[in-house]
Amino acid sequence: MSTPGSAERTPAGVSVEQGGGVTPWTCPPIPTNPPLIRRILTAFIANEVRKVGVERVVVGLSGGVDSATSCLLAAEALGPQNVLAIKMPYRTSSPESLAHADLVIARAGIPSLEVDITPQIDAYFARFPDADRVRRGNKMARERMTILYDHSARWHALVLGTSNKTELLLGYGTLHGDMASALNPLGDLYKTQVWALAEHIGVPAEIVRKQPSADLWAGQTDEAELGFGYRDVDRLLYCMVDLRYSRAELLAAGFPESFVRRVSEMVRNSQFKRRLPIIAKVSQRTIDRDFRYARDWGV
Repeated sequence: MSTPGSAERTPAGVSVEQGGGVTPWTCPPIPTNPPLIRRILTAFIANEVRKVGVERVVVGLSGGVDSATSCLLAAEALGPQNVLAIKMPYRTSSPESLAHADLVIARAGIPSLEVDITPQIDAYFARFPDADRVRRGNKMARERMTILYDHSARWHALVLGTSNKTELLLGYGTLHGDMASALNPLGDLYKTQVWALAEHIGVPAEIVRKQPSADLWAGQTDEAELGFGYRDVDRLLYCMVDLRYSRAELLAAGFPESFVRRVSEMVRNSQFKRRLPIIAKVSQRTIDRDFRYARDWGV
């Protein structure tokens, strides 16, 4: 499958050395089995939603491959009538993103809603005009999440997440923004695995193939902001996290030292984003340490 950014980047599985030579990465490729993953994730969505006593979910639909994949999986798991897609554009959002979101809505046959976040975002930053793009992007992500949670209450539904494993490990997301959800079917799939799954379940090809973007400002792309391609970092993260390669083993596998160092720092520095707020232990049964709710054990 053709993936974004591959034409101008080092091919997946190849490391460029400082001396100009090329060394193949010796770690195994990331396994992918879209039919099996599809069955697991649709069952996960159905079980986790109904376990709470509801039947429906709301999804923030950006027009990107992650939210499109979550929408189609949810429609299959719960029925199209039980999935509400909410489009939340800002004035600088790409018209293409909205058009792609509409393709997903039509493909899945799900109800939808559009809420323009421009008025509230611009009103807030009128007071803080010196805010940089990161602050503005985080504010937009959190505004969108408040809208999703408000409509989840109105619709008696859960908020379905769309963050993939690559984003979560790198901390490439907004805490209590796009990273917030009641359940997340994509959280254990690397971006390259999401691409394969999306193609398998029928996400429109133009969505699967386009450059990934959070659409936070005009021309923004994930790979330009991160400084590396998803295929490259997925391979490194798979060896680092799933296969538990040591730093020495990663270097021996051909990954550049600067790449290993930067990604390792991103994973380490973003750990707080992957945890609930840390609770000081003062009792015998502390939430999320010693106490586990019976429902989580299927009781």
